[in-house]
Amino acid sequence: MSMKMDRRKFLGVTAATLATPYVITSQKAQAGSFDFDPGTAGTALPDNSAIDEASARMIFDMSVTSGDPTASGVMLWTHINPQYFDASEDLIFQVCKDPQAQVIILQGTVGAENIGAHNDFTVKIDLDGQLDANQRYYYRFYYKGISSRIGRCKTLPLEDSYLEKLKIAVLTCQDYTNGYYGALNYVAQDDAVDFVVHLGDFIYETAGDPRFQSLPFADREIILPSGGIVAFDTNDYRHLYKTYRSDLNLQLAMEVHTWIITTDDHETANDAYWDYERDTLGAPDHPLTTELGNDAQALKQLKLDSQKAWVEYTPTRVAINENATHPHDYTRIYRNFKFGDLFELFMLDTRTYRSPHPCGENDIFSRYIPIGCNGMNDEGQTMMGETQFNWLKQGLKDSSTKWTVIGNQTYLGRLTASLLGQPLAYINVDAWDGYIKERDRLMEAVKEANLDNFVVLTGDLHTYISSYIKYDYGHLTNFWWPNIAGVEFMTPSISSANLFEMIGKQAQKTEHGEEILRILSEGAIRLNNPHIKYFNSSQNGYSTVEFNRDYCEWTAYSVDKNVNRENPDRRIVKQQRKETGWAWLEDQ
Repeated sequence: MSMKMDRRKFLGVTAATLATPYVITSQKAQAGSFDFDPGTAGTALPDNSAIDEASARMIFDMSVTSGDPTASGVMLWTHINPQYFDASEDLIFQVCKDPQAQVIILQGTVGAENIGAHNDFTVKIDLDGQLDANQRYYYRFYYKGISSRIGRCKTLPLEDSYLEKLKIAVLTCQDYTNGYYGALNYVAQDDAVDFVVHLGDFIYETAGDPRFQSLPFADREIILPSGGIVAFDTNDYRHLYKTYRSDLNLQLAMEVHTWIITTDDHETANDAYWDYERDTLGAPDHPLTTELGNDAQALKQLKLDSQKAWVEYTPTRVAINENATHPHDYTRIYRNFKFGDLFELFMLDTRTYRSPHPCGENDIFSRYIPIGCNGMNDEGQTMMGETQFNWLKQGLKDSSTKWTVIGNQTYLGRLTASLLGQPLAYINVDAWDGYIKERDRLMEAVKEANLDNFVVLTGDLHTYISSYIKYDYGHLTNFWWPNIAGVEFMTPSISSANLFEMIGKQAQKTEHGEEILRILSEGAIRLNNPHIKYFNSSQNGYSTVEFNRDYCEWTAYSVDKNVNRENPDRRIVKQQRKETGWAWLEDQ
């Protein structure tokens, strides 16, 4: 069946998402007519053996990507190398049923006028409404007669449909300058992974910050267009995304899996927040704050610039307003995904709307291990902002899946040096410990929603953590099940400096350095925080979580970031399981 779509109508539909307008030139009436079984179709990896590799990488210099699945589509993404851009040349895309990309079910064209410097030659195609549910597909682009590499994507099951199991890979913190991406090659090779969830710090805005980027990898050096070591504008942020996405391991993982991505701080600035008093971005370490006058309009523009680059370079379906002059009006990236009746994922944005740090904006003894401060208990401290909090609260209440999951940036649980359950010192008030009253309100919402199987996935701290989420952390025992709201799994960094490297380096400059390092040791952390079942901040890697009808299972992998080879050393450092209706974690 051949079909034409009214171009004006389609432009109207896509204008709010920054998806690239396209025209469908041919489409099979029913993808199911090819006799593929739902949920099992096309499980093979793409077959790129017949692709002209050199030409594909020359034209499509960052390969292809899919993201933000629905039950009837995905976002497709690619980038045209501007050296080979032709203003008279349209771009063709194809969606296929087989790994050789021969059984074409959908074909369309992106007009040349929709590609250019205005979006840095990126292309985002929203296929929502075009595909079947719970299917794997293959796709590619054609430009000037050259095929891209073949990618593989997957759609969600129909809402409330029965789903036996599903496996996700969970990633965070991939500092390009601080190591290699061998972990992502393992993610690409894992054909059992259904989707990839990235919790933020896809890029780092800095390219040589001496506090946590020691630059031991000479071949990973980044020179920003502005000439400094920190991003100042859209061109700098775009350059960072292009550099990160030039990595072949990252490209491969993004080719073969469909990604769900949110942001943390480094997509904009370290430890970013919103300065409500001045109505501008809070960026405590950025030169705009520390050296160049702390101008509110310049900081607001920095946030807008970072948002624009993120939307351009990620396969995300988020509404935007290109005419907005305020970052809160430009886009909204918190969103949810429903995986049949098995689990629902709420992806948060805890940087755009959060209030300032409760104990000041200095590094050590302020944002980390604050001394003589009780600001974290202030009622006004917010991590999500009122609108997002109410969205999440209602979503938890309405959730009817077997598992309810939050994709969250910073550690939700309590992390302290304590005595008999009473905190003596909080270790990181850049996390939820700096926003205690809102955490309490979130726990009330969880209790009101009566969630039997509540899981939080967390990144940011460059550490492996598994822990119980408690309603009252002063109640030390883990055996009183009414006090356990759920479990939290923190995935480690792909390559970023770990907790000991970051805080330890700063602590050594203070008179209390040795005591701080003792507080951060695994033994002290576990002793002071008995809700934490596993803590490891000395390795890098990633994790997977498999959800099924009877349990969810977290598998934490360490992968050597220091060697640039296809399969660096990898091992399982911890594997734990939470059974449905059972409060506790069990080692496997």
